[in-house]
Amino acid sequence: MTLNRRHRIAALAALALASALPQGMGAALAQAWPSKPIRLIVGFPPGGGTDIIAREMAPKLSEILGVQVVVENKAGASGAIGAELGAKAAPDGYTLLMAHANPNAIVPNVMAKVGYNPATDFTAIHYIGFVPNVLVVHPSVPANTVPELVALAKKQPGVLTYASSGIGSSQHLAGALFSQITDIKINHIPYKGSGQAVVDLLAGQVTMNFDTMPPVLPHIKSGKMRALAISTDKRMPQLPGVPTFAEVGIKGFDVTNWYGVAGPQGMPKEIVSKLADAIRKALADPAVSSKLEPQGVVPSGPRTPEEFDAFIKAELVKYSKLVKDLNVKAE
Repeated sequence: MTLNRRHRIAALAALALASALPQGMGAALAQAWPSKPIRLIVGFPPGGGTDIIAREMAPKLSEILGVQVVVENKAGASGAIGAELGAKAAPDGYTLLMAHANPNAIVPNVMAKVGYNPATDFTAIHYIGFVPNVLVVHPSVPANTVPELVALAKKQPGVLTYASSGIGSSQHLAGALFSQITDIKINHIPYKGSGQAVVDLLAGQVTMNFDTMPPVLPHIKSGKMRALAISTDKRMPQLPGVPTFAEVGIKGFDVTNWYGVAGPQGMPKEIVSKLADAIRKALADPAVSSKLEPQGVVPSGPRTPEEFDAFIKAELVKYSKLVKDLNVKAE
């Protein structure tokens, strides 16, 4: 029996059991939860923004919940492999997913088929925050500003390259949108995650990236990368000298990475409530917030599971339009 088939059977059995329980039994089960370790699936390799945030949060969650929260990296397909595992797990609160703009909103609009329905196969639990995309270039690139980079690309059409964490990732869309707005041609080089994309940019194997702040911030500060623009409305305190895309004349650059925690469809409301409360407490703890804030994580956004669910559905609509407008397809 294949792994996917086992997951489907487990999920269906759990849903059938939940529907057959007498009224109030779900609350009784929730009282006994958690009684064993909880898996937190990250759909990307170690070293990327999603992995960094999950690992900063997991120890505090373990402390609050009284059981170990284990981060598991299940990388591939811009987070879609991990998302499928999360969607098809038993809805008992012991398998969670680091929800992300890529697998939960963008990838399903880019790839012809993914193994889950992003609108119906998840239980939204808690929104964590968003981080801006930063346009970074290798120091050898003879461009210190966005206009200089655009001019260079127009002199060398198709020569400059940009890395991404995979096909259908926010970095992929950011590069495609930047190319459309500035009328330049740059080549997309997809990786399995930000970690390897950053390594190759540091080595000069690619020209630029539109990555999230956590994996590139240390290299910007050390001078190993040069930051040219950031995707927020206002400059970020972590990079006060880096202008926004709007400041350098790039209007309508609306691509941002967001993070949250989700589980499979059909989780008991009582467990969702316990999890949401635990995540809220973990994010509010100075030991966690003091590590996330310097990396550019902005916590503003949905506050309840219901608001988070509505947010995800709105993001699906937003990126459906953007993907069509850009004619972005799986390569």
